[in-house]
Amino acid sequence: MKSLVILLSSCFIIISCGDSSTDYLEETTKSIQKQSVVFIAGTDKGDNSFYKNAKAHFSQQNITIVKDLHTLDAIVSWLNNNADSKVYDQIHIVSHSNPWRGMALLTSEDGVRITATSLKNRTLPKLNGGITENTKIILHSCGLGVNKNLMKGLKLAFSSDVTPTLYASEYYNVFEGKYASHYLAQPFYVFYPTANSPGNKMLSQEIAMKYPNANLDWLTALDTQEERTSGAIYSYRFNIPIDWEFVFEDASETPHLDNTDRIIDYILENEECSFVLYELGIPMEKFRWTSRSEGNVLKIQGKTTVLTVLMPLMNTYEPAEYTAPDITHARLYSQF
Repeated sequence: MKSLVILLSSCFIIISCGDSSTDYLEETTKSIQKQSVVFIAGTDKGDNSFYKNAKAHFSQQNITIVKDLHTLDAIVSWLNNNADSKVYDQIHIVSHSNPWRGMALLTSEDGVRITATSLKNRTLPKLNGGITENTKIILHSCGLGVNKNLMKGLKLAFSSDVTPTLYASEYYNVFEGKYASHYLAQPFYVFYPTANSPGNKMLSQEIAMKYPNANLDWLTALDTQEERTSGAIYSYRFNIPIDWEFVFEDASETPHLDNTDRIIDYILENEECSFVLYELGIPMEKFRWTSRSEGNVLKIQGKTTVLTVLMPLMNTYEPAEYTAPDITHARLYSQF
């Protein structure tokens, strides 16, 4: 075997969660009393509106909005170039993320998605002004607070002579919902091979077994794709695809894997592929596997559908009101 090229990509869609405008920079026309800024660090695709809704939410606040910077090094460079004689009070970064693939934000233009590993393997520009120990960097990325190693890497990336405090939630960020401009929701997951759903009834039984302490109407949640009433649970689907290429010295060495069992056996025998799946934490049988041979190249593709149930966090004392996304609330946000 000559070489192995592994391409792992992820499409992550957030309900009620960009803006495809090509404007490089947009600042609110309101006067800025504090040196605070929000980076809308992504572009919406299809009917997804996460970034668009986040921009609309922050446009109601007295804060500078920067769009179309989709890499960490570009954000650091912008902060350095715009620090002037002021210091940053709050730095907000809005970016898709998921528990399996890290952040959609790239390390650099020629870089990769931000993960704990990719941050270790890249040399990024350092912040050289505007940051103090009182600076708060708030990452609006779904479930990012769960990824402790990634957050430690980001903290290091934003540290210089001083160390700011980073905030991220283990919950999902939802912007511009029907009943709240920004709220957090607890996620619950179940997987199935894309295009091979066993049906919501069986999936509701599976997710109930996975979360036995959650007393929820799972079947109703899986049948509901939007907020019908304030605080009601609902669900949505997104896919995680895998693309692998195996390059051989000669076409005669290229295997022909003509069924799912042979594909799985081949993957299990490959240490690198097995490790990728181990890190993802998604069972192999939850992917739909296909393969094809082209000369001396073997291509294997897998795709799983993640069915996510979201339960909005509601105010304990006012059940009809959503819990405010307060970064100082230890249950809602983790500090790093």
